[in-house]
Amino acid sequence: MTADVRADVVVVGGGPAGLTAAADLARTCRVVVLDREQQAGGIPRHSDHPGYGLRDLRRVLSGPEYARRLVAAAQDAGADVRTGWTVTGWAGERTLEVTSPAGRLTATGGAVVLATGARERARPARLVAGDRPAGVLTTGQLQQLVHLQHRSPGTRAVVVGSELVSWSAVLTLREAGCRTVLMTTDRPYGEAYAGLRMPASAGLRVPLLTRARVARVVGREQVEAVELEEVGTGRRRTVECDVVVFTGGWIPDHELVRLGGLDLDPATLGPRVDPALRTSSDGVFAAGNLVHPVDTADVCALDGRHVAAAVRRWLEAPRQPGAGVELAAEPPLRWVAPSVWRPGEPGPARGRLLLWPEERVLAPVLVAVQGGRQVGRVRLPWPAVPGRVLRVPSSLVSGVRADAGPVRIALG
Repeated sequence: MTADVRADVVVVGGGPAGLTAAADLARTCRVVVLDREQQAGGIPRHSDHPGYGLRDLRRVLSGPEYARRLVAAAQDAGADVRTGWTVTGWAGERTLEVTSPAGRLTATGGAVVLATGARERARPARLVAGDRPAGVLTTGQLQQLVHLQHRSPGTRAVVVGSELVSWSAVLTLREAGCRTVLMTTDRPYGEAYAGLRMPASAGLRVPLLTRARVARVVGREQVEAVELEEVGTGRRRTVECDVVVFTGGWIPDHELVRLGGLDLDPATLGPRVDPALRTSSDGVFAAGNLVHPVDTADVCALDGRHVAAAVRRWLEAPRQPGAGVELAAEPPLRWVAPSVWRPGEPGPARGRLLLWPEERVLAPVLVAVQGGRQVGRVRLPWPAVPGRVLRVPSSLVSGVRADAGPVRIALG
């Protein structure tokens, strides 16, 4: 293999984070974006409903239009966006092994930005019993089936989960002429914003069943029904359907992180990063839902804008800082991003720490503890809700010391 692709920056992933980083960097650097799909834009390109672009573009767009604008912005800035290019591993320091339409190659950059995103946990990872009939999908598979392949998934669907992405699945099903007969979650309440959940439930006429999980998928060749089990009582009921859509349950696309030997955050399962989105490998950065699985597309785009500044600093003066301070979340918080803090350096994107709560708290108080001493405390005016990222001012950890050990973030 010959290193016939060289650039100042190689970006892996053509979604909102990768494209926004590329658009910013391409104004001053030679940038190549590698995306395994045949069309760049990430998940938004097949999410054909409004709700994209508010934070980064200051307007509300449909997913496909948002994706087109991000691709155009990167290309207009001078980025070389290559689709159908799959990065399969590492061939050396900041050198990637790639399978492309031209064959096997390597791509080398002065810096590498990993923006490979996250995916939903499919049925096998959820340990749901039954055979393997047609009609069992994730939201991403559903949207590709409907919006890219223009096929109908079926006539009656059960949507598993009640996050924002779950309602996205409902909208896609409706567009395909498939009725959502039930949305179900094992939590005691829906996880989407109440301002969306209540009108959506009424307008789309989708009943929500809480405290229930899918125990079994019924059907051999095609889904015929799902068997639901009530949490706590164990009572079961059967709901007839020919489509089951498993939504949420996110996991980062972290294969390159693992293959490259980068430090992995055991809570997010993505790479450990600091506020500048530097990984443990010199000149390798990570952004978007690879780091915080999962936040909205526009927040990922702002990650891309944030990491671009850090990449420029690295290219001007290639210097990796020393060990930072570990940040970790205490239950019922699952993870915190970034998970490395560097006292004295600029803070994270938008001045926010991102946390993932597992319980609902209406008026959460967050505390940061280091070496047995409370070093920060913040009361939030918005609730902590499972299935949604909790945004916390980074002032919570402004009192952290470099020499006092790891920091635990908890609900006070």
